[in-house]
Parts: sequence; C-alpha cells; structure tokens
Amino acid sequence: MLMDARKGEALLAVLDSGSFEGAALKLHLTPSAVSQRLSALEGLLGTPLVIRSRPCRATRAGQRVVQYLRRSQMLENEFAAELAAEESGLLTVPIAVNNDTLATWLLPALASFLIAEHLLLDITVDDQDHTYTLLEKGVALAGVASEALAMRGCVAEPLGIMRYRLLASPAFVRRWLPQGLTRDAARLAPLITFDRKDALQSSFLQERLGLPPNSYASHYIPASESFTTAIRLGLGYGMVPEQQYGEQIARGELIDLAPNHPTDVALYWHCWKVQSLKLERLSAEVMRAAREVLLPPA
Repeated sequence: MLMDARKGEALLAVLDSGSFEGAALKLHLTPSAVSQRLSALEGLLGTPLVIRSRPCRATRAGQRVVQYLRRSQMLENEFAAELAAEESGLLTVPIAVNNDTLATWLLPALASFLIAEHLLLDITVDDQDHTYTLLEKGVALAGVASEALAMRGCVAEPLGIMRYRLLASPAFVRRWLPQGLTRDAARLAPLITFDRKDALQSSFLQERLGLPPNSYASHYIPASESFTTAIRLGLGYGMVPEQQYGEQIARGELIDLAPNHPTDVALYWHCWKVQSLKLERLSAEVMRAAREVLLPPA
C-alpha cells in the first residue's frame, strides 16, 4: 500500500506545527482541508494518528507513521538530488543530540564532512537520557543517547564514554566548602543544574552523600557554555565534561571536588538499520569522530 504524499504531508505539518491552523498556514490550505486529509489517512490505516490536543501529539501508531514518512522523505530528497546531479543540492538530516555533545566535539568533528557531502543538519537538543524518545516519535532519524537498547528496526552503536567531574571555583570552595564536599555543606551550597531533566548532579549527591533531590538550592542554567561560565564565576558547583573544562583544573581556575569519583556517561549512536547512503556515511563519520575524543566504551 503506497501512502498518498499529500496525506502524509498533512500529518507531518500538524505534528511539526502543533495545530491544524499552523499546518494550514504551512501547506497554504484551510484547516478544514488539512483535517480532511488527516482523517482520510487515519481511515486508510484504520487507526487514529493524532491526539487533538494543544499542541497536537502523535498517537503510538502516529509515531510509527512519522518515522516512516521522515525516512521516506529523506530517501526521496537524496534520490532527487543525485538524479539532478546538482553539486549545490543540499540534503537535510534531522538528528537528536545531547547538549554537551553539541557544545564540545560534534560540530568540529563533522564540519568538513558536512561541507563535502552537502548536508544540512536539523538538530534537536535534549538531555542524553531523553534523546532516544525523539527517535521514537519520528522527530529525528538518528541521534546520540545514553540508552544502550536499540528500538525495533534500529541499531545502537557504542560511541564511547563522556567523563564528567564535579567542579567549583576556588572562591566558591572558600566560601561554601572550606571543609570539602560534606553532606552538611552540600545542603547549603548552591548547585548548578542544567535543567529539570538533568540528573547528573542529583544522582551523584544521592549516591555519595545520601542527599535526596530538592534538598539543596539549585541554579537552572540550560546552556552548556553558560553552565560552565556560572561555575567559573562562583555561582555554584556542577558537573562539567572533560572536553569542556580543558586545562582549567591544572591552572587552578577550577577545583575538582571529587577527584576519585568521576561520573562516566556511556553514549550510543542510534540509527535505522536501513539508511540512505548519506545517512550511512554520516553515521560512520560520527562513530569515527567519537572514538577519537571520547573514552573507550566499557
């Protein structure tokens, strides 16, 4: 059964924009026409594909259809570009990555490859524990995640270990942690947390000091560079990947609060078993680059 391209286009537009009105603007149709196309697709497949909420969300079946449509769309675009033999033709690849990967090694490692292959990245950023769900929802065709288990139809290739250390500025240590990172001191000292999905710091404090989440004060700073800047400025302490702090510990600009207890996060590249040729080459390049900058997989 071949899916009508216009019906599939309506489904993607509704989910990408979050509403029938937004989809109508994107497709230059009326909301009623968008609704008719989507209803026809749901009738054809015999199941609801969209939860009519604000914003609209895909049902489980809808997520499967979106996965199919995004992959088909990329294969079609790649084929059209090759058929036209246009050197300037650019192909967009939607991927999902965690913030620290994007802020450190990913773009420097891929820049030359992306330029040579005429690829555009459409990056969705989320915590490494949550990027996996973006593939499930069909938002991305590949991505970096901490989940080792591949979903059906996909593979999960080990990339390596991103090592984090719990850091603070010397001034912060003098003020808040003069006796070191003790349980009592940690209850009072401000913590830097990326966002409310970020469990690196809270897991460490619970495991090492027995402090439950929300039993201490936290700044929330959802930007990797600003997160590290806040630590350097003495606003709080927090987990920073080795690729980001560089020589700052050696120079005495930052202090490792738990030198014997780094936090290691294993990262995996998730992608479909059947890929387009360019996505296959992108996957190989990501894995090659990661193994140069990350610690070897356990």
